[in-house]
Amino acid sequence: MAQAEQIEHKGTVLSIEQGVVRVAIEVNEACGSCASRKACAMGQGTTREIVVCTDDAERYSVGEKVNVMARQSAGVMAVILCYVVPLVVLVTALAVAIALGCNEGVSAFIALGFTAIYYVILATFRKRISKRVIFSINKI
Repeated sequence: MAQAEQIEHKGTVLSIEQGVVRVAIEVNEACGSCASRKACAMGQGTTREIVVCTDDAERYSVGEKVNVMARQSAGVMAVILCYVVPLVVLVTALAVAIALGCNEGVSAFIALGFTAIYYVILATFRKRISKRVIFSINKI
């Protein structure tokens, strides 16, 4: 797979279980020059925990430095599901509510309600979605 098709982060193995490696990644290494880093959740200089399902989990040890990779398409899908679709839901619900004659305050609450319902539905299907976002792991 070409490098441009992958998102890669360096991390440290936190724990190892049967078929699962938990890795802490520092998310701000590529964010230093980004103008939006302060508004972005990934640019806050914290670590994130990634769960990598792998058949050879026993190859790794706690504290070991590793590379965690995911397909770039998984990142695009995450952005669409978490940012683009909710924006479309919010704007559409607001426009429909105003078109139906609701005042602006009520329309705003309706739009926020539909957006909240979308996020509840997204959370309900998170296991199914997580099957499409596959992480791989390599030793450094």
